[in-house]
Amino acid sequence: QLQASGGGLVQAGGSLRLSCAASVRSFSSYHMAWFRQAPGKEREFVAAISWSSTSTIYRDSVKARFAISRDNAKNTASLQMNSLKPEDTAVYYCAADRSYFGRFTNYFYWGQGTLVTVSS
Repeated sequence: QLQASGGGLVQAGGSLRLSCAASVRSFSSYHMAWFRQAPGKEREFVAAISWSSTSTIYRDSVKARFAISRDNAKNTASLQMNSLKPEDTAVYYCAADRSYFGRFTNYFYWGQGTLVTVSS
């Protein structure tokens, strides 16, 4: 239902844009989020955007560097990542839910993940 893409290898200080293509019905009614999981660590919240794009929330460590957005006409959500750091290295997952909007992993739909590797 969700397909994440856009990951890759980038040097520290560089940028990447992740995309999440959704095939859920009525995408515009879903809250969307990005999470990440580094090797040996738990999955953690990165950013979320409400169905109407009126509300966004971010993890403190990415707030000044990442931007979440969505295009309801194209059924996509994106995560623009700037000033990347080695500690941003992880598999990034997109998630969607019609009711839940927050920092916990309560989202119903999950994508398969896309790997982001930031070299120092």
